[in-house]
Amino acid sequence: MAQLGIVYFSSTSNNTHRFVQKLGIKALRIPIDNKDLLVTDDYLLIVPTYAAGGSDKRGAVPKQVIRFLNRPENRNHCKGVISSGNTNFGDTFAIAGPIISQKLQIPLLHQFELLGTERDVEKVKAIIACLSSVEHKNSSPID
Repeated sequence: MAQLGIVYFSSTSNNTHRFVQKLGIKALRIPIDNKDLLVTDDYLLIVPTYAAGGSDKRGAVPKQVIRFLNRPENRNHCKGVISSGNTNFGDTFAIAGPIISQKLQIPLLHQFELLGTERDVEKVKAIIACLSSVEHKNSSPID
């Protein structure tokens, strides 16, 4: 069975990168610089949130992620989003996920704080396994 891929963005803090490493699956990282990344298979997006807190949602979705998703090929393969954030920022905690979910009309699958807990890692692994199974079943030919 083919596993649904992971595409993620992580700044130089590498919090999201360390979370993705804990998943133990192949993943593609959206470059920090202006290099293009083209994805040709279905994937889940894992993205951190950069917002000031309160009602200020400006800049919540990293510019690199916006640029990546502005390519129709990349946007069309995104099947769900998982976001991270910091609960210290209150209402804008992990708000990049809901913003992307609404814009792309894809499910928001999970939100976690900073590096995530072992429970977050297990939940995301279960989500990937479940969606990979559904994708595999849906790709079978109709007789």
